[in-house]
Amino acid sequence: MVTPRAIRIPRGPSDHLRDTRRPVKARPASPPLLPGLRRPNRAGTQRAVRLMLLYLVVLTLLYLGFVLYDRNAPGGMSPGAQGGLVAFSVVALVVAVVGALLSITPAPRAVEQSSTSLAVVGRWGRRTEWAPLDEVTVRKVRSYPAGLLSGEPVDSVEVSSPGRTTRSYLVEAGLLSETTGRVTVR
Repeated sequence: MVTPRAIRIPRGPSDHLRDTRRPVKARPASPPLLPGLRRPNRAGTQRAVRLMLLYLVVLTLLYLGFVLYDRNAPGGMSPGAQGGLVAFSVVALVVAVVGALLSITPAPRAVEQSSTSLAVVGRWGRRTEWAPLDEVTVRKVRSYPAGLLSGEPVDSVEVSSPGRTTRSYLVEAGLLSETTGRVTVR
């Protein structure tokens, strides 16, 4: 009869094998904001614009596919069907404009920090002041690695303050996380 014995399954690098004298290299992040500094949100904007363009290209391909199908279908060229095509085109245009605006709006233009407050300059020029700075909480919702949509890492973060509505932003990695005293990473 075989006696059961404990089997150790390694889950990753062991702490006792890791060299603790050398610090672990972290990915490069945006330098922290200093009081009175304005930092543009280049990577977040780049990702939002490329995502918007990808959305518009896919929507255009779908629209062209439906139009070609309508043209080749029996009765597709009749005068009654032309009114439906115009209505479909108007709906497609509205969906394209609304979708493009929704995809680019979460990426602010810049982030400004003074000694007492944090200001986020939105895509359309609207400034959102977050003060006092010690009560602002930034929570990282998701991190996007550098790739096709952005040349640098991008974070999706939520900024909140007591008594204010929580806002979501698409910013360069580390742009907002180092500006506040309380940062929660999920």
